[in-house]
Amino acid sequence: MQKTLYLFASGRLRRKENTVCVETEEQVKYFPVENIRDIYVFGEVDLNKKLLEFFHQHEIILHFFDYHGYYIGSFYPREHYNSGYMILKQAEHYLDPEKRLFLARQFVAGSLANIIQVLRYYANRGKEVAPYLETIDEFNRSGLGSCRTIEELMAIEGNARNYYYESFNVILEGCPFVIDGRSKRPPTDPLNALISFGNSLVYTKMLTEIYKTHLDPRIGFLHATNFRRFTLNLDMAEIFKPILADRVLFSLVGKRMIGPSDFERYGGGVFLKEKGRRTYVEEFEAKLQSTFYHRRLKRNVSYQTCLRLELYKLEKHLIGEEVYTPFVSRW
Repeated sequence: MQKTLYLFASGRLRRKENTVCVETEEQVKYFPVENIRDIYVFGEVDLNKKLLEFFHQHEIILHFFDYHGYYIGSFYPREHYNSGYMILKQAEHYLDPEKRLFLARQFVAGSLANIIQVLRYYANRGKEVAPYLETIDEFNRSGLGSCRTIEELMAIEGNARNYYYESFNVILEGCPFVIDGRSKRPPTDPLNALISFGNSLVYTKMLTEIYKTHLDPRIGFLHATNFRRFTLNLDMAEIFKPILADRVLFSLVGKRMIGPSDFERYGGGVFLKEKGRRTYVEEFEAKLQSTFYHRRLKRNVSYQTCLRLELYKLEKHLIGEEVYTPFVSRW
């Protein structure tokens, strides 16, 4: 099974026969290339063009993050699976206002439905989140249907998420952190830092999965296609952020696996230290590899597999085989 390689320490990255060699001051490790899905680079690494050619041959994506854990870009090898027909279908659905609006509405509906599932989970465990649950449910039931533009959809989602983020203080009552509204660049408190870091992992995970399909990541539907390099991964990630990034956040903070000592202040912002990032990605990967019973497939699948399945559903919609409906968690 292919896995993600996370690099935190500074060092050298090179090819050694059919392995990826990671050299740091502390150790030298070898990873068989066929076992690597993608690589997340948090530390300072040296590499050369021959290594990138090696990654291209084996369809391995590198995601780069800066010192504070901000995503800064990816090495996205030339697509092996891109289909001219699929690109035309993506463009067709983007340029047709009704077709684009339908998909954008589905992405937002999936996002809100999974937010509701998260809130129900904690309501069933005695958390007083009923007011937030009711408000967001109302957005989901009546607000989305009345939207006639992408901007209206994004406004609905933004308002719903504001209520949702307020619920974090209730879900995490008794924990050392509180959130007073969403702040991004920079995050101004630990919970915002965790939200931003988790979201960036979901965005990049979805980008890796898109690479394995016929879809073009540059043509999104909810997020405008423009000079930004990738947008489709942002669209699809909206569905999974609540059940991946947010559930991991609640687990880490609620179980005191991450605390005040795992953060640092810099330039008016609050950022995860390396130890906190390591803890986060361990829990995040465990969540991705955990399985659930898939009703349609009638078998257990992992969340990692679920990301790919969601993209296949979108492909079928674009070519007219099956109307797209977003994945909604049942637990």
